[in-house]
Amino acid sequence: MAPLEFEITNRDSASPARCGRLRLPHGQVETPAFLPVGTQGSVKGVTPDQLEATGSPMVLANTYHLALRPGADVVREAGGLHAFMSWERPILTDSGGFQVFSLADLAEVDDDGVTFRSHIDGARTRLTPESSIAIQNDLGADVIMAFDECPPHPARRWAIEQAVERTQRWAERSIAAHRRPHDQALFAIVQGGVHDDLRAQSARGLVDLELPGYAIGGVSVGESPAEMRRVVAVVEPLLPTDRPRYLMGVGDPRDIVDMVLLGVDLFDCVMATRNARNATLFTSRGVVKIRNQRWERDFGPLDESCSCLACRRVSLAYLRHMYLRGEMIGPTLGTIHNLTWFQRLVADLRGAIRAGCATEFREEFRRRELCGPPREDPG
Repeated sequence: MAPLEFEITNRDSASPARCGRLRLPHGQVETPAFLPVGTQGSVKGVTPDQLEATGSPMVLANTYHLALRPGADVVREAGGLHAFMSWERPILTDSGGFQVFSLADLAEVDDDGVTFRSHIDGARTRLTPESSIAIQNDLGADVIMAFDECPPHPARRWAIEQAVERTQRWAERSIAAHRRPHDQALFAIVQGGVHDDLRAQSARGLVDLELPGYAIGGVSVGESPAEMRRVVAVVEPLLPTDRPRYLMGVGDPRDIVDMVLLGVDLFDCVMATRNARNATLFTSRGVVKIRNQRWERDFGPLDESCSCLACRRVSLAYLRHMYLRGEMIGPTLGTIHNLTWFQRLVADLRGAIRAGCATEFREEFRRRELCGPPREDPG
């Protein structure tokens, strides 16, 4: 079996939106799909069983953090990341590039790779396409990412041009370094900032490498929703229609809906889990700030239309009490709920695509304003 098989099962007649079935060594993923972020080898606050119960089909883990602690060699000796974190479903690991470049004041970039100081103890560390792939080979994720240069936003055009060129060369080196092509699918990452021509240049160059899948990186880094939409609209027609498309680091529900209608298949973001830890919960009636006093005597469920553990077992009043008292069960139940809500959102999107009404789904979603106040209409 190839490390990745991707089948388009439904297409929307009025947009590039599509449903697909992604088959990987550790299971099947129905797309569009949302991947919770398990930075350190766990999704914060929940057990693997609780995570499975949310319907999450796949998680993302962080190459940079796992390489520093506990070390890729430790994970390899444990039998790989699936065994180490007791997660039997698919895993995707990022390249470490975004984390390194987000620490710009600690990093020195050259054509060969990046030298940076660990955010843990300041130790100097080197990361190259070859070492990033070696780490990901040791971790053993189903999908791994080519090492790329992710410039900040805003950045001067010359810097973004340089990042596009390096990303292309580093993708080629990542392919050459990949020791496990039979059981790990390698994706390349399109860069180019908010410049349409650089995005097109990056996409065309990476598509020529004939990889199993493609990601769009360098978005959700400060650009406007309209700029993000334009970037995806430029890149999408240039990517192979028979390969999965992954929009990295995007998780605002409004963006997920919009980007699915532009043909994106995979998303990851900390928004669901981080908001839960910060007492902001998504529901069918809108966002609930669970610490607000208005919930003090509300003994009904958080969301009557949700069947997650939190909504089945405890009241709004109890959940608020747990958050206010600093009890761990509060953020745990909130995280379970938010992840369930996000999985239901993408499931509803898949249903709308199959029914041929994805555009109507988006308009209704916007009208209900479930995720916050209106913002600039992305079109």
